Amino acid sequence: MMKQNEKPKQGIPRLLEISGEKNTPFAASVFLSILGTLCQLVPFLSIYQVMAELLRHTATGAALHTDFMIRWALYGLAGLIAGYVLAYAGGMMAHTFAYRVICGVRLKVAEHIGKLPMGYVTNNSIGKTKQVLDADVEQIETFLAHQLPDFVSTVVMLLAMFIIMFSQHVWLALACLIPIAVGFACQFAVMIKILKSGGLKENFDALEKISSSSIQYVQGMPSIKIFGQTVKSFRKFYEDIISYRDFTTKMTEVIRPGYVLFRMFVLSVATFIVPVGLLLFLQNPGDVAFVVTFLFFLILGPGAATPTLKLRSFSESMNVITEGVKRVDEVLNEKPLPEPAQSKAPAGYDISFHNVSFSYEADGRKILDNVSFAARQGEITALVGPSGAGKSTIAELIPRFWDVTDGSIEIGGVNIQDMSIHDLMEQMSFVFQESFLFSDTIFNNIALGKPGATKEQVEQAAKAAQCHDFIMALPNGYQTKIGDGGVYLSGGEQQRVSIARAILKNAPILILDEASAYADAENEHEMQIALQSLIKNKTVIMIAHRLTTICNANQILVVDGGQIKEHGTHDELLKKHGLYAAMWDAGVNSATWTIRAGKEAVTE
Repeated sequence: MMKQNEKPKQGIPRLLEISGEKNTPFAASVFLSILGTLCQLVPFLSIYQVMAELLRHTATGAALHTDFMIRWALYGLAGLIAGYVLAYAGGMMAHTFAYRVICGVRLKVAEHIGKLPMGYVTNNSIGKTKQVLDADVEQIETFLAHQLPDFVSTVVMLLAMFIIMFSQHVWLALACLIPIAVGFACQFAVMIKILKSGGLKENFDALEKISSSSIQYVQGMPSIKIFGQTVKSFRKFYEDIISYRDFTTKMTEVIRPGYVLFRMFVLSVATFIVPVGLLLFLQNPGDVAFVVTFLFFLILGPGAATPTLKLRSFSESMNVITEGVKRVDEVLNEKPLPEPAQSKAPAGYDISFHNVSFSYEADGRKILDNVSFAARQGEITALVGPSGAGKSTIAELIPRFWDVTDGSIEIGGVNIQDMSIHDLMEQMSFVFQESFLFSDTIFNNIALGKPGATKEQVEQAAKAAQCHDFIMALPNGYQTKIGDGGVYLSGGEQQRVSIARAILKNAPILILDEASAYADAENEHEMQIALQSLIKNKTVIMIAHRLTTICNANQILVVDGGQIKEHGTHDELLKKHGLYAAMWDAGVNSATWTIRAGKEAVTE
């Protein structure tokens, strides 16, 4: 629990809090990386000792201490090997930790999205959600696995290098340090300018727009190809690409001066060391010890450039991660549907609407207005009416995809808001107009209805759904992997797989939303047989445009303008000569409607 005056966590601390992971493994990986970094300095010291021995021999004519030189050469080799081994071990631990963190974050975000009302899904594009779960979280993995351990080890390396340098010669050390400090000052001035201007946020927003537009572009590809268009015809996608191009160009112009100056100073350390060293050498040309030190700085000084460049990339990544974590938090801060502290169990499975009104927005147009009806267990309640009348909204309110604005919905005498989401969903099965199948095996797509189902149970459900035969005709039967959205199955076959999933779940409440909308005549016949197996002894809510499919429903509710205008059986409604009768007559007439070349359409 956060204290009243305590600031909310941000960046890495917030990331660990979201994932629920302890930082102990990461601390161990950083420790190993630091040890590896220190070991990698040993070869520099070895080179210094060997050069010093060679110069002493040249200056004094003394015999070379070959044992001394071989020993330092072995130290250098051992330090190099130990450095790589420790760095590898630290890197593996950091990667394992990073994968666990992003797994925890993704699960937390995905679970939270599952608890949000459908308004979040409809008001936010798929691209935005994908950007958060995929690209933003992936950057977090790269940061934790690579950049943060590198940053710590780099800082340690630079500190160790400058401690050694200052212990050897202050002026030469300053000649190395000052250009690096000036380079960083140039770079940070630009970064501060970008942060103040909101450049990072603008970058993330632009990427989200492109992600959303690209998904729509791919989904609309058939229409684009049919009409012979190009990407320019898909104006939203094209405009987002051009906008991002202009944004990145503008940001490049802002970043370039500081970045060029940074690299110029950092990569030119030797340029500053040489004049300082020569000036000091000319003051005492016979000082052999200074020559050794000078050569040592010429080796070690430029070596500071590589870790310094890493620090720059870290500062950029840290800002990106902070923005990424902020966007993850934006999702987690969305309020989920409220759930009761104690879930109530329904006494039966009758569904009752009591004066239900609903609007998508607080002050928006009413989609439903004072709707009341009862759907009894063991009976079929059909919803019919013009497009946009509110039929699908009625069906979506039952599983709490949305919460009612006014009134209440009860199942077995219990308000659905007094049931936990899990318990509520356990009571229902759905077959939607557009069935969604995962890019997985047909077996797993059906078994989704009942996790842990046996092979026999899945096959029994498939047979009841009239899809066992076409499944067995596939290359690998039930283990055949289908593409995203079931692209390797026809629309009717996809629907029958969805029905098999619902049969396997065997929930007492069944909601069918135009379940046979995309089926041809043969598939529709098979689906009607499948639906007969599915609806036995259940409370069935069926949305239909083809009135012939609901003639035998126990009650038919005619929805128009968000209200129930008529209700009764098929025969009762025909006798009223109201909206239902008009829709029936229109359906009968459309069945005999034909097109004749060169003439107006006629009915026979």
